[in-house]
Amino acid sequence: MAQNTIKRISALLLLIQVFCFAVPVYAEEAVQAEPNLASESAILMDAQTGTVLFQKNAEKQQFPASITKIVTGIVALEYESVLSNLVTVSREARREEGTRIYLAEGEQVSLEKLLYGMLMNSGNDAATAIAEYIDGSKAQFAERMNAFVKEKAGAEHTNFVNPSGLPDEAQVTTAIDMARISRYAMQNEVFRKIVATKRMPWVGKEWTSSLINHNQMLKDYEGTTGIKNGYTEAAGFTLVTSAKRDGMELIGVILKSPSKTAVYKEMTNLLDYGFEHYELKQLIAANDSYPFTSSSPAEFIAAEPMWAVLPKGETPAITVTSQGNVLVTSSIGTVDAGTMEPVKPELPVSVASVTPSPEEDVKMAADVHSDEPSGSTKLTIFIIWMSLLAYLAVLAYLRLKRQKQERARGL
Repeated sequence: MAQNTIKRISALLLLIQVFCFAVPVYAEEAVQAEPNLASESAILMDAQTGTVLFQKNAEKQQFPASITKIVTGIVALEYESVLSNLVTVSREARREEGTRIYLAEGEQVSLEKLLYGMLMNSGNDAATAIAEYIDGSKAQFAERMNAFVKEKAGAEHTNFVNPSGLPDEAQVTTAIDMARISRYAMQNEVFRKIVATKRMPWVGKEWTSSLINHNQMLKDYEGTTGIKNGYTEAAGFTLVTSAKRDGMELIGVILKSPSKTAVYKEMTNLLDYGFEHYELKQLIAANDSYPFTSSSPAEFIAAEPMWAVLPKGETPAITVTSQGNVLVTSSIGTVDAGTMEPVKPELPVSVASVTPSPEEDVKMAADVHSDEPSGSTKLTIFIIWMSLLAYLAVLAYLRLKRQKQERARGL
């Protein structure tokens, strides 16, 4: 009898040991190994949803250098739709400092050509010519830039005083602001085309050559779609890169990197991290209704598809608020995937199933219980099991002790 009791206790202790050793494995799987960056500020964002997948000092103000030209480019494209319009190069633009495309004073160049020269070859003279064409001076154009990024991209901690990124103590931005600005700019097809162009011929009054895009990620990293690099002594090396793989486009921003080698290596590591650990999935199709089952009348309907970026292999929990906001919860937090529209009572609505296709293995946790428990549920189950096992172990120990005492009294 005593031997059976000892065996039971040993089995229980073995189970406890197994559970204890299983916890670190689960934790390691849930927490991804993040990039270790020497650069002072960085961020990785999904281009479609705006979800932040990694950040380091993302709200710290830094000098932007030539990634300023991202703003100059998108402002010009939204201000002037006729890109064939000619811009007359001023004396100030001709004598601009830093990287140039060697524009001549009085030379007339199309706005489109100047945009290529600025965004591909980082021409400071082209940036000044564009600013003067639109607003008459660099200072006035800078005011337009500041209003633009705040209104269009929600950039709250960015300030520009010139269109090129030349050093100025008042010209600052943050990694998260530049990610938001770049995400907005990349929605413009003309902008996307320019920043993705690797090489183009250039014939000017003083300079005939080929423009070669200074963003080395375009030739070195598979799937790169843009957008701009920069450098000044005060700013260090700055880089914004977008890349697309398997239907997911990511935007990486690195500010104040110590060297050219470091900035490209760390951007590669940043993008690799995103593509390796995350995926973009459609959660709700257009015209799908909520509740997601036909057991209740439809309250909301999706006007357009809703997407979320999720850790690979993870099942999210999806809830819909009383206002129709679709909230998606995973190990990276809770994000708002969009808002469903209220169903008008006078219009009949067909309840659409949100059962995912094999390619979109997303379980709806709002009304349909998932077969796979969430991380918090697993933790709760583990705690209950540990408590139960500990309780059983104590009972077994007390029973064994009592049996020994009874045998001792019998002797």
